[in-house]
Amino acid sequence: MKKKSLHKKISISVTTALSTALLLALGSPAAAQDTTQNPLPPNNPKNLQAVIVTGTRAQNRTDSTSLSPIDVIPATALQSTGTNELATALARLIPSLNFPRPAATDTTDSQRPAQLRGLAPDEVLVLVDGKRWHTSALVNTDGSIGRGSAPVDLNTIPLSAIDHIEVLRDGASAQYGSDAIAGVINIILKHGAQGGSIELDGGQYDKGGGRQWLGSANFGIPLAGDKGWLRISVDDGHQDPTNHGGADVRYPQLGEKQVFGDPSVSQHNLFLNSQYDITNNVQFYAFGSYHERDAISDELYRNPYLYSSAIAPAISAIYPNGYQPLLQAHSTDQALVAGVRGTTPDGWRWDVSANYGGNRVSLDTINTANYAFLHDFGYTPTSFFDGTVSAAQQAVDVDIAKDLNVGWLPNSVTLAFGAEYLRDTYSIGAGDPSSYYVGTSGVSGGAQGFSGYSPVNTGSWSRSDIAEYVSLETNLTDKLGTSVSVRHEDYNDFGNTVSGALAARYDFTDRFALRASASTGFRAPSLAQEDYSQIGSLYLTPSSAGPGIAPGIYQTGLLPVDNPVAQLLGAQALRPEKSHNYTIGAVFNPIDALTLTFDIYQIQIYNRIVLSSTLSGLNDPVVVDYLASHGITDVAYSSAQYFTNAVNTRTQGGDLVGSYRSDFGNDGVLNSTISYNYNRTQVSGVEPNPPQLDALGLQLERVSYRDVKGLLANSTPRSKLIFNENYTLGHWVFNGNLTRYGSFTAYSNETYLLNQTFSPQWVLDLAGSYNLDNWTFTLGVDNATNSYPDKVIAANNNNGTIPYSEFSPDGFNGRYYYTKVIYHW
Repeated sequence: MKKKSLHKKISISVTTALSTALLLALGSPAAAQDTTQNPLPPNNPKNLQAVIVTGTRAQNRTDSTSLSPIDVIPATALQSTGTNELATALARLIPSLNFPRPAATDTTDSQRPAQLRGLAPDEVLVLVDGKRWHTSALVNTDGSIGRGSAPVDLNTIPLSAIDHIEVLRDGASAQYGSDAIAGVINIILKHGAQGGSIELDGGQYDKGGGRQWLGSANFGIPLAGDKGWLRISVDDGHQDPTNHGGADVRYPQLGEKQVFGDPSVSQHNLFLNSQYDITNNVQFYAFGSYHERDAISDELYRNPYLYSSAIAPAISAIYPNGYQPLLQAHSTDQALVAGVRGTTPDGWRWDVSANYGGNRVSLDTINTANYAFLHDFGYTPTSFFDGTVSAAQQAVDVDIAKDLNVGWLPNSVTLAFGAEYLRDTYSIGAGDPSSYYVGTSGVSGGAQGFSGYSPVNTGSWSRSDIAEYVSLETNLTDKLGTSVSVRHEDYNDFGNTVSGALAARYDFTDRFALRASASTGFRAPSLAQEDYSQIGSLYLTPSSAGPGIAPGIYQTGLLPVDNPVAQLLGAQALRPEKSHNYTIGAVFNPIDALTLTFDIYQIQIYNRIVLSSTLSGLNDPVVVDYLASHGITDVAYSSAQYFTNAVNTRTQGGDLVGSYRSDFGNDGVLNSTISYNYNRTQVSGVEPNPPQLDALGLQLERVSYRDVKGLLANSTPRSKLIFNENYTLGHWVFNGNLTRYGSFTAYSNETYLLNQTFSPQWVLDLAGSYNLDNWTFTLGVDNATNSYPDKVIAANNNNGTIPYSEFSPDGFNGRYYYTKVIYHW
């Protein structure tokens, strides 16, 4: 167990110094006067749009007048997508967001990671009503998109609780802290006591299973008359697994045994949001959630013709036709945010809040066996408790803002400053001894499919951070808007970091504006990346050990960076990722019905944290002697991995969004949207191998070819194009969404000859709804043309059993029919 000491240095003085300097700079008799809102460019037809709260602390910015690119997604748009998953709905609406559907990847298929602008899933910050949301406890350690990350699980937030979502497509570390390198997803909850709905959804894929249903409700309750309200969202749902696996071409007599597709998932959600007016100017607020998910994921099928001779008779007696292990994950996710906010008589706005969020995942492998246990004891359990992983955060935030009149400026200045205390914890609990048992026979040990966490993996870790920020935002003229932000962070594990941001927008006319921003950012290494380990064991007999290699138990797996063996192999304490973000764009509103925005960007990330390639051959006598010379003699290793700040990347791209409203009078209204993202990430530098590795004289590679060319670069589509048409006529609403996913490439570590580039794919989603009084009836079909991605080439399809790529951005389930019935009031 490792314990991180609490860093005692508190840098709150930075806030005091910055605030004092700003107030002195603004000093004039008018500086303390209360003002009205900052004026926007005059006669702008977009002034009637909803005010945004993401990326700004002014009170009157809209998406069309923002200084940085931002998407505002209303609840109606989320509901029109035909999915009940928040991340899937966002991926169908936002071209810069990627949310693939991996399969046979342990628990990654049940807590799938989402990417923004092609960057790592944990490089986008998720807020709920402006408060930092907690991350998942699971670490994606397989070969899927998001490898090495432990991001927020967006699908724990029910769609029924959401009023709208603001997606800031710009670096925002200076405003919000760690993780906001790619941008910010701010989920705004429904408020108030009025209105509600009850909904029942059901659907089925054209083939391959996957039947789904979901029941949900959302409603408000007044508290103490009109002084407050409580809003409740509940949902309960289930999806059957899908299967698009194939038969093993070597053993056609077995038939199609490999199940390959989405997992079976059952989940239950409760989300509460409330507010109470203590006085006319002071409010208490609180919101929280409780989420449970049970998922069963398919592992690789165990072929009876390939059973080891040492245990073949015994395992054949249990599984004569082979078997497919199943990984069962029970995830519990909970959060609570409570605070008090208000305004003072002279116009200061303040908000003090406390925030807790946590995720715990309990893992079991079922329909499986432990071969070493079976060999040594003559029997084996067929289900194993593998252990638990848990992650949590606690935060306290103080935010203060005011619009100040400054005599020498034509418009008011929004001054905002505040501080945050953040504490993260992470823990791993061991599984049953039989789940990781190895024995000394040389027969493969550990539960087949997912070996349990052993005591060597377990522990509890924590760290803390104190942050201070200050920002200024104003229109220097009626045409020129500007903002500047600075944030200082002090983490007790790696120290201090400072981020800054500048943004400006110039409205040449009421209908055309240019905007630009430049910022620095950072992402703190997560505790999961610092401390997660998944160390298994194997026993090499004298016959299997090889020349010069002593027989015995050898460990293999992912080592935490402070592990002595990892450090002797070049691991170092993780440093924060640093970024430079640049965006420049234009907003064009040539006529009232048409709005166009175009933004290009570059994101340079330094010291990017990645999972190293597997360092194999560690049981070679040269390595054994090297470790022994440094005192490592009690534990032997055959291979290892660790997290490392080994890579620099450069991401360049552009976003185009156009919307047009056609009003045909009695013939209805047609809203048309086209959105496009082009995104290219390249690895601009890889740190050389640590001298420890080169000194061993072995061909050990810290970061693999597949990671450099694929997972960090080209295994996500470079482009994504979305056409959306929404037509309303009387009681009818028709929605069509046509998406083009660009090509992507899967890379092989074995040889470039096994690399495969997949063709672009078009996906058409259609839906029609009829509104009758308080009822809405919907029929829809996703992927109406039954489009499938390219199949994997024969050399990569696991002998025909896995025909599709896990990188496919829309999955490989084909056409999906669904219906919805909603009663709303």
